[in-house]
Amino acid sequence: MSVTGSPDLSSSEARTPARTPDATAPGTDASDVTIPEYVQPPDRSTLPLVFTAPRRGKPPVHWADLDPAQRRGAMEAAGHRAYRARQLSAHYFEGLRDDPDTWTDLPVAVRGELASTFMPPLLTPVRELTCDDGDTVKSLWKLHDGALVESVLMRYPDRVTMCVSSQAGCGMACPFCATGQGGLQRNMSTAEIVEQVVDGARKLAQGTLADAEAGRTPRVSNVVFMGMGEPLANYKAVSGALRQLTTPNPDGLGMSARGITVSTVGLVPRIHELATEGIPVTLALSLHAPDDELRDELVPVNTRWNVDEVVDAAWEYAKTTKRRVSIEYILIRDVNDQPQRAEQLAKVLRRRGTWGWVHVNLIPLNPTPGSRWTASRRRDEDEFVRRLQARGVPVTVRDTRGREIDGACGQLAAGSADIDASVQVPARRG
Repeated sequence: MSVTGSPDLSSSEARTPARTPDATAPGTDASDVTIPEYVQPPDRSTLPLVFTAPRRGKPPVHWADLDPAQRRGAMEAAGHRAYRARQLSAHYFEGLRDDPDTWTDLPVAVRGELASTFMPPLLTPVRELTCDDGDTVKSLWKLHDGALVESVLMRYPDRVTMCVSSQAGCGMACPFCATGQGGLQRNMSTAEIVEQVVDGARKLAQGTLADAEAGRTPRVSNVVFMGMGEPLANYKAVSGALRQLTTPNPDGLGMSARGITVSTVGLVPRIHELATEGIPVTLALSLHAPDDELRDELVPVNTRWNVDEVVDAAWEYAKTTKRRVSIEYILIRDVNDQPQRAEQLAKVLRRRGTWGWVHVNLIPLNPTPGSRWTASRRRDEDEFVRRLQARGVPVTVRDTRGREIDGACGQLAAGSADIDASVQVPARRG
């Protein structure tokens, strides 16, 4: 999909908004919201915001990079009948078959050629770690240029969720996030994103994971763009991946858009653009603070688009797509977990309407190497929840998965040390 004419994230639209003396939203009474003085934590991020990824060699074009019309054209350009494209798509997206010897409806003489031409290896497995009795699997991948990314597969009683990366690293510089502190290496391609989901689906289909319990979903039912990277800073590839995931079989994976969540720190122009795609995925806004003073520190992109601007964009997204927005809020001890901030968060959300447009997802801070921050006390977490519920704001506390293997929210930070300490996994065909 072309993004020609889409807003430039480094243009005047990405401005530094004027600050008002107090942090309350217009139309609210500041007198009943007392925010404690904010003390800057010792490990403040000093990294710059990076919206444009460094230019590196592009990965080879893969079948999952192409739309159905492009596949037919590519098949004919390779000297084959156009209908072979649909056959190949059926093997890849529907049958999840990556071994050309299993493509029995294709002539033996062309199988190897089609595989090498259209399905070059994109993700080389480096290491897999498991926890939660095998229900959580974190995979470390090496890309064609040596960049490292991670994905996480999580099995629940009623669903299977894939958490995928959209960039190698991240340029948003959030100081509590291991990925953000590692900086941005490059954008991932559409196919590199899709391959993470296909790999998880293939493992489930081929039974290479521990046996599922009775009644468990034997396929990937949910995808969350909450791995490495800021998805909306790699908009073209991410929107392309959304189309590949939701296009019906055999031309795509045939997933429901309602089972897909795209997370963002708040790139306002891209939120507006995503709302017009016609793919009603769930938007998850990483807010983490209800006031600009604190959010400037926790989420540096707030200096470009402030709290009011990002929450307004989220509200517009919900209004356009009819999909409830998730407000992500990591609870950090004595930093953003005070009862008064719960009260202010409720005011910020409720003044935009109470028609069910929003849900707050509280996330206990997960430990990262070198960080002096820690998760909120349980009593503070409970009080935060109580304050939101008392104001009529729907709220849940996220079930943290993968913490033991550094696979939980904010912990993905693939680096060279991961290779040095890894147990190598035999390479497979792409």
